[in-house]
Amino acid sequence: MPKLIIEFQNVSKVYRAGLLGKRAVWALRNVTLAVPQGAVFGLIGPNRAGKTTLVKTLLSICRPTAGTIQRLGRPFQDRSTLASIGYLHESQAFPRYLTATTLLHYYGSLSLVPSTLLARRVPQLLAEVDLADRADEPIARFSKGMVQRLALAQALVNDPELLVLDEPAEGMDLLARKLLDDVIRRRRDRGKTAILVSHNLGDVARLCDQVALLRAGQVAYAGQLRELLDDGPADFSAETLQEALEPLYAGASP
Repeated sequence: MPKLIIEFQNVSKVYRAGLLGKRAVWALRNVTLAVPQGAVFGLIGPNRAGKTTLVKTLLSICRPTAGTIQRLGRPFQDRSTLASIGYLHESQAFPRYLTATTLLHYYGSLSLVPSTLLARRVPQLLAEVDLADRADEPIARFSKGMVQRLALAQALVNDPELLVLDEPAEGMDLLARKLLDDVIRRRRDRGKTAILVSHNLGDVARLCDQVALLRAGQVAYAGQLRELLDDGPADFSAETLQEALEPLYAGASP
């Protein structure tokens, strides 16, 4: 059995709403999932399905109301494990006065990467995302696509064991999307793990080994991507995956 990088056991998250907080809003309800080492794990589902809340509990941005989470073999309360995680969000809020180089050094130091290692890694990462010639320019001069490529470098600066990608291709051009694909595949070949949160079924079909579909805060499906199809084609496509997922999105059996 492969080592598990992430384990969610009966995780629920309830928010209070209404007058005096008397109404319970269930963002997650008894979610149980496991992500093995070396997998590219797709997390999909309609809007308000609970995907963002699940990622927030994983990253200790919010606490679950009930259930347990194991992160890199440790309880999620152990925040030291966060230094081994990289996170790429669809919308960036980097300080625009910083340069690409200073930004990566800043995030690397937050992840406890030694300065001597950062001195070597930062130029390598900027070259990898095709920003070497803009290394000392302020981010204010960057296009949205350039900022997304810089964000990818930021997520990789600590060479994380787990890379969490939340709609990572947003704002990327075709060249940057290919770069992202190459990065994910190379890391998988090294035994690294990625969680891909995406509405783009083409990305999921092309990159993911396993997938979990959330609907109304619950797991509607979790397993190997190919198990979704009775007679799987040689290669997945966005169309074949969409056809397989439509009953699950609608609430029926696959």
